[in-house]
Amino acid sequence: MEISYKKLWKLLIDKDWKKKDLEEKAQISHYTMNKLVHGDNVTTDTLAKICKALDCKLDDIMEMTFEEDDNNGAL
Repeated sequence: MEISYKKLWKLLIDKDWKKKDLEEKAQISHYTMNKLVHGDNVTTDTLAKICKALDCKLDDIMEMTFEEDDNNGAL
């Protein structure tokens, strides 16, 4: 499984926000922002803070892609 935050970066551009703006408005740390930039996992609490700050839904800021071998054919 791979997580992509490309939608988040596009939304920030659309809103004319900088990453620093999101850090402040969502009250997330620079360390957490760095994790997002690198596509690392963050907590659902962090994602909820971002969605609240941007007034959006989770699928507006991230995508998950699954490779065929990720679940070995099982759900």
